[in-house]
Order: sequence, then structure tokens, then C-alpha cells
Amino acid sequence: MHSDNSVRIESGDPASTVMRLGQIGFDAPAALLSRFGLQLQRVSAGEPIPGSFWGDEEAGIIGTTVYARDDTPVHSLLHEAGHLIVLPPERRLDVHTDATDSIEEEDATCYLQIVLADQLPDVGRDRLMADMDAWGYSFRLGSARAWFEQDAGNAREFLRERGLPHGTS
Repeated sequence: MHSDNSVRIESGDPASTVMRLGQIGFDAPAALLSRFGLQLQRVSAGEPIPGSFWGDEEAGIIGTTVYARDDTPVHSLLHEAGHLIVLPPERRLDVHTDATDSIEEEDATCYLQIVLADQLPDVGRDRLMADMDAWGYSFRLGSARAWFEQDAGNAREFLRERGLPHGTS
């Protein structure tokens, strides 16, 4: 893996410290997504990211493709990929920018992005949860870790019922 300091945003904002794709490279995330029938498309620096719900550097989704730039946060890539992974394959092709209005699917997506972080070198769930908190994800128990460890049983069960990674054997 390589480190590219040029993708870091320097400011007093805690969100500026989150891990970016340029820091870990695109190969491992692309390989991870391909295991779920998804493609990762690299977008050139400064170009708008297709299918990005939030805009700026946030990942985007269209069909079975996740779009990201070097400055895209890893948590954003995993979150958007998670939206596609939790959907049945026949629903994925209809997705453009916004995957769901379902709270159940959103919770499962948040849980899955944490589990998938363990499959990326130099990332892991601890770093991802810290990045989610720094970015401003909001959880009832106050932090991603508290939610993941104490309040995410429904999300875990949703993933387990569909044969998706859920962090337990």
C-alpha cells in the first residue's frame, strides 16, 4: 500500500483526519468490491463524482459501479458499496445516487461498512469507526463503536439472513 499526503485536507476540522482512498490505493478496495459483483471506478482529481448523493469528495453509486477519487474517504466508499451489497442483485441496476429510503437497509449498510473495513489492509474496523465519528455519522448511543457493539443486533441479523458478512462466525 502507499501513502499519498497530497490527498489529506489540512484544517482544524476533525473530518480532515479521516483515511482517504489515495492513502491505501484502489487495488484492495477494487478487489473487495469485485467479490460482491461490483466495480470501482476511479474519478480524476477535481472532477465531479458521478452518483454522489452528498457531492464533494463523497463516493457515488450508479448500477453496480462505485465511483471515487483519491480524496474520497474510505468510510464513504465502503458505505456506498454497502448500499449496493445489501440490495438483491436485480435491484442494483436501478440504483442511481440514492440506494434506499429503508432504515433497515441503512442500518445494515452502516454495520457492513464496519465489517468490510477489516478486509482492507491498513484500515480495520477501529479506524473506520473513528473516521465515521469524525465525519459526523449520528448514532443513538453517541458513537459508531457503541452502536456497533450494543445496538446493532437488527442490522447484524439483516446481514446474516442474507448470507452477507456480519462479523460473527
